[in-house]
Amino acid sequence: MLEEKLKEAIIGELKRQAANRPQSLKVDGSSEEELVVNGKIDLAELAMVIAGSVAGGP
Repeated sequence: MLEEKLKEAIIGELKRQAANRPQSLKVDGSSEEELVVNGKIDLAELAMVIAGSVAGGP
């Protein structure tokens, strides 16, 4: 359960960042178990989303 929530949070945040900056980040989630990421990731935003997921946030 926790692992699934973390996966969803990470994938969702990376796809959000890619949508906001398509010229600098590309994300391909062709399967539920693998993700291909190419570009720059804002680690502060990613960490905040992961922490919120663990804490039970949206």
